[in-house]
Amino acid sequence: MNSGHHERYFVLFLLIGIFSTAVCGTSHAGENWTQWRGNHNTGVAESSSPPITWNENRNVRWKVAIDGNGSSTPIIFGQRIFVLTAIDTGIIDPTLPKPEDQPMRVFGIKHPNTEHQFAVICLDRKTGKELWREVAIQKVPHEGHHGDNDFASSSPVVADGKVFAWFGSAGFYCYDLDGNLLWKRDLGIAKMGAALGEGCSPVFHDGKLIVVRDHQGQSTIEALSASSGKTLWKKQRDEGNAWATPVVAVYDGTTQVITAASNFVRSYDLKDGSLIWQCSGLTGNATPCPVLDGKHVIVMSGYKGHCVMRIPITHTGDISEMDKVIWKQTRGTPYVPSPVLYENMLFYNQSNQGIWTVLNATTGEVVMDRTRLPGIANMYSSPVAANGHVYVTGRSGTTLVLKPESTLSVVSSNSLDERFDSSPAIAGDELYLRGERFLYCIAK
Repeated sequence: MNSGHHERYFVLFLLIGIFSTAVCGTSHAGENWTQWRGNHNTGVAESSSPPITWNENRNVRWKVAIDGNGSSTPIIFGQRIFVLTAIDTGIIDPTLPKPEDQPMRVFGIKHPNTEHQFAVICLDRKTGKELWREVAIQKVPHEGHHGDNDFASSSPVVADGKVFAWFGSAGFYCYDLDGNLLWKRDLGIAKMGAALGEGCSPVFHDGKLIVVRDHQGQSTIEALSASSGKTLWKKQRDEGNAWATPVVAVYDGTTQVITAASNFVRSYDLKDGSLIWQCSGLTGNATPCPVLDGKHVIVMSGYKGHCVMRIPITHTGDISEMDKVIWKQTRGTPYVPSPVLYENMLFYNQSNQGIWTVLNATTGEVVMDRTRLPGIANMYSSPVAANGHVYVTGRSGTTLVLKPESTLSVVSSNSLDERFDSSPAIAGDELYLRGERFLYCIAK
């Protein structure tokens, strides 16, 4: 073989390698989606370019059924995808009352009397084929959940070569990437008001896992060792029902864990759990995840009132006075979905409806006020952003691709034959949408 052939084959192999990396994923941050709101907990995939048009017959690389029920976000790392699900086995515990014999509760919620498998499933990123499945525990859940919730709504986290799966009252489980159990913890049960169900996801930082449990029993925030699962510190919280996943910020050499809840937004020192600052102002049942913006955090809630605030993380003590809050708005905020901060604009919906608001993140100025999103009536999933576009998925199967502009600019409207409550994930140039029955890989 002459030198020209050698050079051509070298170039060919190089191109194949580049293509394989783009398709299959690597450990590079832009190729992954390692926790619920992405690698930086923002909902933004900075270096990705997923498709902007698709349907059941176009730009769907694969579509696979996921048994059981779960609205947690798929987590992508390297060539693996991790999803959590709860599967009703139908095995009845005869000592428990049948659902039809139970008293009427708000929203018609019934406590189950059948065993559920709380499972972690690993899929091949390129094909969607199942690589392994581990049942973390099989048990009867201690209470029920709202009809729009499920027993696997907390998203897993991948960090330090491990998969951390949090099933709330059913326990915390740590696996290696091949599905070998490394440790497990029972952190006790949560007593959610009205038995609405759990849903706050864990957060990883600097070898620690942070878990917030706000409920009708004794609410807590707890830090665990990621290597062993042992409790490093635990603090009680004066809060009722809340589902907001915390965010981690570093300021002046101190790592803060910032939590949103109805009584106070609080900042804890990751080192020992000591309280750094707190600020009141949110409404009940706080659910949206805080968004970090430099030396500020943006928090919001949308149940029995509306509130969004931009708060400095540079103070200590109680900073509830309005002269410490940079700006505040009191209408149009979401109940369940979290916002996305992109190109210095804050995008969010009203309650659980397809009504869209855009703010200037720095000033709080309303850029677009409560505008109807075409084709989306209701939404539970949180918007995500990448490559100059914002992706908004409604429950009925429609995802709008929007330009981040001051007027509603719809690039495309894309429909799939599914109901979507799970928030999307973006990794590489792929968009992952988990529906009620199927997981889709959207890719060119």
